[in-house]
Amino acid sequence: MEDTQSVASLLQSTTSKIQQLQKAFAELESHRAITLNLKWKQIEDHFHGLEKSLKRRFTELEDQENEFKIKTTQSQKLLETRQSAVIAKEEASLQKLQEKRDLAVAAITGGTPMVEEKPPPPPPPPPPLELTLTNPQLAKLCKENDVAGLHKFISDNRKNLATIKEEIPVALQVADDPGGFVLDSVSGFYNLVDGKKDANLLGQRRTCIMLMECLSVLLENVDGVYVKRVISENVKERAKGIADEWKPKLDDLDLDASNGNSLEAHAFLQLVATFGIDSCFVKEDLIKLVPMVARRHQTADLCRFLGLSEKMPGVIDVLVNSGRHIDAVNLAFAFELTEKFSPVSLLKSYLTEARRVPSLIKSGNLSPAQNDVSERELSALKTVIKCIEEHKLEDQYPVGPLQKRILQLEKAKADKKRATEVAKPQPKRPRANGISPVYAPPPRNTNTDKNFYPRMSERYAPAPTPQSQYVYDNRPYGYAVQPDTHMGAYMGTPAYNMGPNHAHYFATGYQYQAAYMH
Repeated sequence: MEDTQSVASLLQSTTSKIQQLQKAFAELESHRAITLNLKWKQIEDHFHGLEKSLKRRFTELEDQENEFKIKTTQSQKLLETRQSAVIAKEEASLQKLQEKRDLAVAAITGGTPMVEEKPPPPPPPPPPLELTLTNPQLAKLCKENDVAGLHKFISDNRKNLATIKEEIPVALQVADDPGGFVLDSVSGFYNLVDGKKDANLLGQRRTCIMLMECLSVLLENVDGVYVKRVISENVKERAKGIADEWKPKLDDLDLDASNGNSLEAHAFLQLVATFGIDSCFVKEDLIKLVPMVARRHQTADLCRFLGLSEKMPGVIDVLVNSGRHIDAVNLAFAFELTEKFSPVSLLKSYLTEARRVPSLIKSGNLSPAQNDVSERELSALKTVIKCIEEHKLEDQYPVGPLQKRILQLEKAKADKKRATEVAKPQPKRPRANGISPVYAPPPRNTNTDKNFYPRMSERYAPAPTPQSQYVYDNRPYGYAVQPDTHMGAYMGTPAYNMGPNHAHYFATGYQYQAAYMH
């Protein structure tokens, strides 16, 4: 604190120092024998710039110091809470041990049979997380176990999804059975309507995943004594049954079609991780699902929690062989495997794949944009530059030549478009008098008979009848499909919506979206 005050006082005295320097410079000007190249205005502007820069940096350091103090205070409170819980647990254990000792001594000395020990009372509810609810309705819905209401509330307030996601772990604490409540909320993950997926099913699935993530946050912030209250053995068995029901449905998922963003595979892995039932499944079965969720920002944490880190080299090999080099680069950084899988080599291979002409067998199943080598290369270049910037690889892979190549491709694309437009036949415009230049005007009618005009019934259509007047009233109305933004702020990233401008195509028919989902 004293250092901060001394720095602030020095900054305040900067102006007086500049004034003193100005006087000294003026005196120097009066004694100089030759003309100096520097002017006082330049020196003054230079020192004022330094002063502003120092003040701005000082303000930033003060903000960082305040933020650090807040985090330190919160950490201390959390440690005190956990320490109190540990002490209470130790005291309860000592008391229980003393009771057993007294019973054993009484049984040996007096022949009194040992009294059967009573089951311990249920643990008290976990201490609330230190966060004020800005949406009290969340706590009310959790208290009433209103699953449908909670889904509707999240859907109606998806614009505030980031805040809701932070407050749901707090609200879950007031539920009688937090784990069972979340498990009920995911029961509709595979709901079908008339044999087809409901239009809102995509948003519901994202909500199910988010609720399981929020339950994991709650488990991370409570002591081990309270974990059994949050997820009981009965809830674990129910979760195991749901996982067994979901697992066969994952066998039909296509690795390429999922594009590394499969909600089904993500939900299964999140269910297994949140409810701690990973021991019920073979790791090889779980690792097969990772390429299907490689683009989701939660994937790395899920793999670590499920103990799949040692299997990640094999996953990266699968991604590379599938033409998904960007996902491979991201996972290599996430699991510190960049020495084994060189990011620069992967990115260069990615560009090489993008420049290849699709084979005749596969080109029939590709769109015109996928068949266009220039389009694929242009899209791949933009994705590679974004990946380089995200992982700070500019020193190893300069982006200058890539940007130059982008300009060349865009110029060629514009020239091709202009040439196509010029080659198209232009329709002839009608003349000002309304007579088409193709046809000569009809001969003038010189008949002076007063009845030469056609009858009115021939010149004009009959008056509309009530039946014909509303002939279009029964046509079906078409509504524009609104984009799904149900969980856009969440998974990061943005989240889940993919922009078509960053799609990448390969000869395999695989469509590559933006670099990495967050």
